[in-house]
Amino acid sequence: MSDCRTTAQVVAERRPAYLSELAQGTERFHEPRRPDCPWCGSTQLRTRLRTTDLLQHKPGSFTVDQCRACAHSFQNPRLTPEGLDFYYRDFYDGLRAEHVRRVPGARGDTARHRERARAVARYIEPESWLDVGTGRGEFPAAAREELPYTAFDGADVGAGIAEARREGRVDEAHEGRLADLVPRLAGRYDALSMLHHLEHTPDPRAELRAARRVLRPGGHLLLELPDPECRYAHLLGRWWVSYFQPQHLHFIPLANLRAELAALGFTVVGVDRRAAHVPRDLTAACALFLERWSPRADEPWRTSAPTEVQRRVRSVLTRASVPALLSARVADRALAPLISRSPYANAYRVIARRNSDPSS
Repeated sequence: MSDCRTTAQVVAERRPAYLSELAQGTERFHEPRRPDCPWCGSTQLRTRLRTTDLLQHKPGSFTVDQCRACAHSFQNPRLTPEGLDFYYRDFYDGLRAEHVRRVPGARGDTARHRERARAVARYIEPESWLDVGTGRGEFPAAAREELPYTAFDGADVGAGIAEARREGRVDEAHEGRLADLVPRLAGRYDALSMLHHLEHTPDPRAELRAARRVLRPGGHLLLELPDPECRYAHLLGRWWVSYFQPQHLHFIPLANLRAELAALGFTVVGVDRRAAHVPRDLTAACALFLERWSPRADEPWRTSAPTEVQRRVRSVLTRASVPALLSARVADRALAPLISRSPYANAYRVIARRNSDPSS
């Protein structure tokens, strides 16, 4: 916490506001269910997933539909801006921030970030790089170790962007969605990254169009996304952590993304379904399952704090779950060489070059 208050005090202070919101129901956090695919317009939809919030355990239920025509999957009905605010609140910043950092692969590590920077450096030596969805700026901070002469800026809608600038992890901080920042950022960058960003956005295509305008001709775009074709997604169902409901709004198949990039005037120069893989599927699924069935720690969206007996039971179950988590981690690492081969990986990476177009 940023001050001397204990977590229990903060929870107690925030509980009335949360309970007041929840008293009005969670249905109002959803838009009307759409009958067609937001990617291709087809009305041939099927339900792919029904789940609850397995990450924070905030009340509500969520559905992911899949288009039978183009295979795009999307949250349906989608959260409203108010719903996004409710479910993001206290997640990346505040009460749950430390918990999120412990989710396997949630933020990535320094070695992975540096490898991402090297992947782009094979094609271009960027003078300026914008990291979209930068959070607290972990990627720019690590990437500059590989590219010390590159100026790294960050853009995000969350509170972490201010910390990224204050701590010197980014040179400039831009608060807001990229589509809204285009008027003052157009043509400023020769590299732009969106690392596990597009799946969070209400309109991924708008972000891609904005990326094209922000990049200079010949600039390179680095994308990483969860792979909805991953075998673990089908094997683990709701326990596949990359479903990440309710925050992930879209799941874009690689073929759809490549076609969209080509239509926008990009040339895809690199595709990798191995390097983007994070060997954490079984570990994360095990953690989600165990936490689902053990008493929760106190959280402000619960009507009351857990009793002392519940706290003790949770402590015992947490210790008892350690062998299961360690076994899952060993299995993840042992299977990584096999799972990371297409089409089994849990994520994919695309690097695309913005073509010159005098009419753009």
